Amino acid sequence: MIRTEKRMRLCVTLLICCLVFIWGNSLLPGWISGAISDFVKKILELLFAQGEPGPENGGFLLRKLAHFTEFTALGMCLCWLFGMLKKGKLAPFLFGAAAACVDETIQIFVPGRVSSLRDVCIDSCGVLLGVILLTFGHYCMRKKKHLEET
Repeated sequence: MIRTEKRMRLCVTLLICCLVFIWGNSLLPGWISGAISDFVKKILELLFAQGEPGPENGGFLLRKLAHFTEFTALGMCLCWLFGMLKKGKLAPFLFGAAAACVDETIQIFVPGRVSSLRDVCIDSCGVLLGVILLTFGHYCMRKKKHLEET
Protein backbone atom coordinates (compact mmCIF):
# COMPACT_ATOMS: atom_id res chain seq x y z
CA MET A 1 0.00 0.00 0.00
CA ILE A 2 1.27 3.44 -0.88
CA ARG A 3 2.38 5.42 2.16
CA THR A 4 2.01 9.19 2.28
CA GLU A 5 1.90 11.52 5.26
CA LYS A 6 -1.73 12.41 4.53
CA ARG A 7 -2.78 8.74 4.33
CA MET A 8 -0.90 7.89 7.52
CA ARG A 9 -2.58 10.76 9.36
CA LEU A 10 -6.02 9.71 8.11
CA CYS A 11 -5.41 6.06 8.97
CA VAL A 12 -4.15 6.78 12.49
CA THR A 13 -7.09 9.14 13.09
CA LEU A 14 -9.59 6.47 11.98
CA LEU A 15 -7.79 3.87 14.11
CA ILE A 16 -7.96 6.11 17.19
CA CYS A 17 -11.65 6.81 16.53
CA CYS A 18 -12.36 3.07 16.32
CA LEU A 19 -10.57 2.38 19.59
CA VAL A 20 -12.25 5.30 21.36
CA PHE A 21 -15.65 4.06 20.16
CA ILE A 22 -14.97 0.44 21.17
CA TRP A 23 -13.40 1.15 24.55
CA GLY A 24 -15.74 4.05 25.24
CA ASN A 25 -18.72 1.72 24.91
CA SER A 26 -17.02 -0.78 27.21
CA LEU A 27 -16.75 1.90 29.89
CA LEU A 28 -20.52 2.40 29.91
CA PRO A 29 -22.31 0.76 32.84
CA GLY A 30 -24.40 -2.28 31.99
CA TRP A 31 -27.76 -0.54 32.32
CA ILE A 32 -26.75 2.23 29.88
CA SER A 33 -25.29 -0.24 27.38
CA GLY A 34 -28.45 -2.35 27.63
CA ALA A 35 -30.67 0.69 27.12
CA ILE A 36 -28.75 1.66 23.99
CA SER A 37 -29.03 -1.90 22.63
CA ASP A 38 -32.76 -1.98 23.37
CA PHE A 39 -33.26 1.40 21.66
CA VAL A 40 -31.39 0.26 18.52
CA LYS A 41 -33.30 -3.04 18.54
CA LYS A 42 -36.64 -1.19 18.64
CA ILE A 43 -35.61 1.04 15.74
CA LEU A 44 -34.54 -1.97 13.68
CA GLU A 45 -37.82 -3.74 14.48
CA LEU A 46 -39.77 -0.71 13.29
CA LEU A 47 -37.74 -0.50 10.08
CA PHE A 48 -37.54 -4.17 9.13
CA ALA A 49 -40.06 -6.23 11.08
CA GLN A 50 -43.02 -4.03 10.23
CA GLY A 51 -43.88 -3.52 13.89
CA GLU A 52 -43.73 -7.21 14.88
CA PRO A 53 -41.64 -7.90 17.98
CA GLY A 54 -38.29 -9.53 17.36
CA PRO A 55 -37.02 -12.73 18.92
CA GLU A 56 -36.48 -12.75 22.68
CA ASN A 57 -32.70 -13.04 22.29
CA GLY A 58 -32.60 -10.28 19.65
CA GLY A 59 -30.81 -7.86 21.97
CA PHE A 60 -28.10 -10.44 22.63
CA LEU A 61 -27.62 -11.09 18.90
CA LEU A 62 -27.58 -7.36 18.18
CA ARG A 63 -24.81 -6.79 20.77
CA LYS A 64 -22.71 -9.63 19.34
CA LEU A 65 -23.19 -8.32 15.80
CA ALA A 66 -22.17 -4.85 17.00
CA HIS A 67 -19.01 -6.33 18.55
CA PHE A 68 -18.21 -8.13 15.30
CA THR A 69 -18.87 -5.06 13.15
CA GLU A 70 -16.85 -2.57 15.20
CA PHE A 71 -13.88 -4.94 15.29
CA THR A 72 -14.19 -5.51 11.52
CA ALA A 73 -13.70 -1.74 11.10
CA LEU A 74 -10.74 -1.91 13.50
CA GLY A 75 -9.25 -4.79 11.50
CA MET A 76 -9.52 -2.76 8.30
CA CYS A 77 -7.79 0.24 9.92
CA LEU A 78 -5.03 -1.95 11.35
CA CYS A 79 -4.53 -3.73 8.01
CA TRP A 80 -4.28 -0.38 6.23
CA LEU A 81 -1.78 0.96 8.77
CA PHE A 82 0.42 -2.13 8.82
CA GLY A 83 0.16 -2.41 5.03
CA MET A 84 1.60 1.09 4.69
CA LEU A 85 4.30 0.13 7.20
CA LYS A 86 4.97 -3.09 5.23
CA LYS A 87 4.55 -5.31 8.32
CA GLY A 88 2.50 -8.18 6.87
CA LYS A 89 -0.97 -9.52 7.67
CA LEU A 90 -0.33 -11.23 11.00
CA ALA A 91 0.51 -8.00 12.88
CA PRO A 92 -2.93 -6.36 12.33
CA PHE A 93 -4.68 -9.51 13.52
CA LEU A 94 -2.50 -9.77 16.63
CA PHE A 95 -2.98 -6.09 17.51
CA GLY A 96 -6.74 -6.43 16.93
CA ALA A 97 -6.93 -9.52 19.15
CA ALA A 98 -4.97 -7.61 21.81
CA ALA A 99 -7.48 -4.74 21.54
CA ALA A 100 -10.27 -7.30 22.06
CA CYS A 101 -8.54 -8.56 25.21
CA VAL A 102 -8.19 -4.99 26.50
CA ASP A 103 -11.87 -4.40 25.72
CA GLU A 104 -12.96 -7.38 27.78
CA THR A 105 -10.54 -6.48 30.58
CA ILE A 106 -12.09 -3.00 30.81
CA GLN A 107 -15.51 -4.60 31.29
CA ILE A 108 -14.33 -6.47 34.40
CA PHE A 109 -14.15 -3.15 36.24
CA VAL A 110 -17.42 -1.61 35.00
CA PRO A 111 -20.64 -2.09 37.03
CA GLY A 112 -23.16 -4.36 35.35
CA ARG A 113 -20.69 -5.62 32.73
CA VAL A 114 -18.97 -8.99 32.44
CA SER A 115 -15.89 -10.13 30.61
CA SER A 116 -16.31 -12.98 28.15
CA LEU A 117 -13.88 -15.17 26.25
CA ARG A 118 -16.66 -15.65 23.68
CA ASP A 119 -16.62 -11.89 23.00
CA VAL A 120 -12.83 -11.97 22.51
CA CYS A 121 -13.36 -14.71 19.90
CA ILE A 122 -16.18 -12.78 18.19
CA ASP A 123 -14.09 -9.61 18.18
CA SER A 124 -11.04 -11.43 16.83
CA CYS A 125 -13.13 -12.95 14.03
CA GLY A 126 -14.32 -9.43 13.20
CA VAL A 127 -10.70 -8.25 13.02
CA LEU A 128 -9.86 -11.18 10.75
CA LEU A 129 -12.75 -10.31 8.42
CA GLY A 130 -11.58 -6.68 8.31
CA VAL A 131 -8.05 -7.78 7.38
CA ILE A 132 -9.41 -10.12 4.69
CA LEU A 133 -11.77 -7.48 3.25
CA LEU A 134 -9.10 -4.78 3.02
CA THR A 135 -6.52 -7.21 1.62
CA PHE A 136 -8.97 -8.44 -1.02
CA GLY A 137 -10.05 -4.88 -1.88
CA HIS A 138 -6.44 -3.78 -2.25
CA TYR A 139 -5.69 -6.81 -4.43
CA CYS A 140 -8.68 -6.02 -6.69
CA MET A 141 -7.62 -2.37 -7.03
CA ARG A 142 -4.05 -3.34 -7.94
CA LYS A 143 -5.27 -5.92 -10.45
CA LYS A 144 -7.64 -3.38 -12.05
CA LYS A 145 -4.85 -0.80 -12.26
CA HIS A 146 -2.54 -3.39 -13.81
CA LEU A 147 -5.18 -4.34 -16.41
CA GLU A 148 -5.74 -0.68 -17.30
CA GLU A 149 -1.99 -0.19 -17.84
CA THR A 150 -1.71 -3.14 -20.23
